[in-house]
Amino acid sequence: MQLSRNMVGTVVVGGALTLTLGALAYPSMLGLETVSTSGDRIIANTQWGPFTEGDRAFVVAVRAAGLWEHPVGLIGQQKGQSKGVLTASQHLVDGHAALDETCRKIAPLLNVTLPNIASPQQEGFVNTLKAAQGKQFDIEFANILRQTHGSIFNTVAKVRSTTKNTLVRALADQANDTVLDHITVMEQTGLVDFDTTLFNQTTPPKLPKSDMTPPVPPVGQPLVVLPPPANATSTPVDLGPAMNGPAANGS
Repeated sequence: MQLSRNMVGTVVVGGALTLTLGALAYPSMLGLETVSTSGDRIIANTQWGPFTEGDRAFVVAVRAAGLWEHPVGLIGQQKGQSKGVLTASQHLVDGHAALDETCRKIAPLLNVTLPNIASPQQEGFVNTLKAAQGKQFDIEFANILRQTHGSIFNTVAKVRSTTKNTLVRALADQANDTVLDHITVMEQTGLVDFDTTLFNQTTPPKLPKSDMTPPVPPVGQPLVVLPPPANATSTPVDLGPAMNGPAANGS
């Protein structure tokens, strides 16, 4: 059974679609939806280039994405019924472990506080897939993850093309490759309902910021690490060139 438009919408409101696209006030942060306007306000001039509110929102969004997609990948490895879903689950764990390591490396350099727990919306999404069983799990897994990755894909490209900060640029490069890979493996499951997915991708529900904001961790709490699989093929981005700053990179 394919997901109906109404069914996907219900799942989305419960915890999915705009989790990496919505306004992330974390803390006093403008969301990715405003990257092209108020998100371009510079909050710090660093040795790696100007650092904007949009840049900061992106770093937090990458971390937040991993906090639910990595666990969902682990769930998929246990509950997936088809080879395609099992493969896609492996890619989620592998890709987000590497992406999160890059995120954790650059966050302290840019003075960004990272969450340790996903937002209420994201937690709802994980709970939705925990409750799904059998073939329906595969269907919901493939469609929701294709939808969320399709939504964030253009945003990643926008950040990559506009940021003047070399560390954020390096993170966006890796995020772009990771998101494209995840879009591809979701499509390869053969379970994606493209009409419904594209409709929901382009008409996301309007949710309150509180639903899309991961809680700020207590002061001094160690960062949660997303472990890579034993057979990891993805690696964190080489920050060597980015660490040299904009002058050395010609930007």
